Parts: sequence; structure tokens; C-alpha cells
Amino acid sequence: MKHIYLPPSDITRKLPFHLAMEEYVARQLPPDDAYFFMWRVNPTVIFGRNQIIDNEVNLEYCSENGIEYYRRKSGGGCVFADMSNIMFSYIEAGNDTVTTTFSRYTSMIAALLRSLGLDASDNSRNDILISGQKVSGNAFYHLPGRSIVHGTMLYDTDMAHMAAAITPSAAKLKAKGVESVRSRITTLSRHIDMTIEQFMEYTRTHLCSGEIHFTDNDVRAIEELSQPYYEKSWILGRHKHGALTRKKRIEGAGEFEATVELQSGCIKSVNLAGDFFLCADIDSMLLEKLRGVPYSAEAIRSTLVPLHPERIIPGLSAESLTEILI
Repeated sequence: MKHIYLPPSDITRKLPFHLAMEEYVARQLPPDDAYFFMWRVNPTVIFGRNQIIDNEVNLEYCSENGIEYYRRKSGGGCVFADMSNIMFSYIEAGNDTVTTTFSRYTSMIAALLRSLGLDASDNSRNDILISGQKVSGNAFYHLPGRSIVHGTMLYDTDMAHMAAAITPSAAKLKAKGVESVRSRITTLSRHIDMTIEQFMEYTRTHLCSGEIHFTDNDVRAIEELSQPYYEKSWILGRHKHGALTRKKRIEGAGEFEATVELQSGCIKSVNLAGDFFLCADIDSMLLEKLRGVPYSAEAIRSTLVPLHPERIIPGLSAESLTEILI
């Protein structure tokens, strides 16, 4: 695996730059190796592709405290990052399932932490734990022929900002058996006697056997690629107000909020929001197939069964999705 370096800069680049850099790596670098880089940002909330911003981000608090917020292209939940938090980006060739890719990546990072003498493990979904407390959360998405995993590594962070800027639902917290964001996490600084820079250098040497140095031309191309992440329509999303709304948490799949528009007793459109992961295009392969279907459990279920929702959203069966929509 090769580590990627950027040209030296006096500026702290915003989050969209680093998300676009993942895309640039996936599209421009040869598929004969895996690639890895680390980055840090000023206080920023990062929420998943399918999440509803009003449900996940305390926009007033963020505005008052200079905290930026952006939507990413991967699924999963909402996270907070600042300069005491390290972000990892991992890009590999192939089109493996989300479960296979996560397992390979989280096992690698857990082994990295165990090499430092920590009681580290990866759980069944996307987290890395130290002594049962979360130190890293990760998300996943596909580009043609490439799999991308990115996530947090909490060296240290402003817990007050984290707890106030992110607003997870009571259902999510209840499902995890905790009372707050703060109670279920830990930081590396509590467990290792290394500075953040020393830990980053250790990570590079432990995980990577080669390196690639990007040029100023690469940086300019990445900056151009990052522009859609700043668009208001992308950040705010496409949640439609005034339609039927159904909320449900499916164990092993995530939290869902379905918005259903009806016309003459049939489904006109469906939007599915939440912290779930995607293995394929949810619109063309699933949601668009529901247009015109009578709004009844029997009709929806019979439509969904041959579409195999579990192949698109891991852990979500046709029966479970029917329960969400009705």
C-alpha cells in the first residue's frame, strides 16, 4: 500500500478537498495497489449521503461556533472532526461488498492499534473499539472499479463541540445502549504516550510500503473536483416536506426515514434517508421501481422481493423495507 503526500502548504484545507482527493486517487492512480492518506480539518461536521441534515446536525450551534458542515458521498452516520482528530482515507481496487471491504480495512486498523499494545477490536458494522469504546467510525462507497473507506481516528477532540454539534436520534442511542454521544467514545491520547504527529508517522510506516507525491497540478485538479461538495443543494439534500414520513430502526442495517409521496392511492416517489450503507445505486435499482405501485403492504412487498433490497442496503430485507414504508 502506498501513502500519498501533498505539496507543503500553509493553509488548512477544507473537508471537500480531501473527499475530492479520494475520488481523484480512485480515478487517476493505477489499480495495481492500494492507497492511503491522512488529513485533518478545522472543526467540521460530516454527515452521510442519505441523512437528513436537520435530524443530524445542530445547525444553530455550528453557526454560532464556526463549525463547518458538509455532506459526503458515502453512507453511514454523522461524525465530528477537528485538528485533534485524524481522518483516514483508504482506496483499493475491486468491487467487493461493503461487508468484505469493511472487514479487510477495520481488521487492518485494529491490528495497527494492537501493535501499540492496545485492546483494540473491530465490530460487526464499521467501528473500531478500544476496550469496548469507539475510537474510530468509518464509511464506505464505490466508484467504478474502486472501493473507498474513510473515517475518523480520535486522537483527541473537543468533546463539548462533538456532543453539541451532532444530534443523533434517541432511537439510535437507545439501540447502542448509551445515553449520549460522549459516553460511548474514547480517544487515543488516553491510551498511548505519543503525540498526534508521532502516531501519524507510526501509522505511515506500519501500514505503507511506498509513497506517492502529488504535484501542484494534482492539487488544482482536486480543487476543481471538490466544487460540487460546496453546493447548497448537495449539502441540504432532497428531503421533501409535506409527504408521508415513516421512521424505523432495523437492527444490522441502520436507521431509516422514508418520505413517501402518493397520487391516487399509488406511490409517486420515495426517498430513503438514514445512516445505512449502500452497495449499489438506490434510486435506479430500488426506489424508482416503486413508482406507480399501490400503497399497500402486499403490493409493496411483492414488488420488493425480486429486487433483493439486501443486495443494495446490507441487512435490509424486502419485509423490513415494507414495514418502513407502510
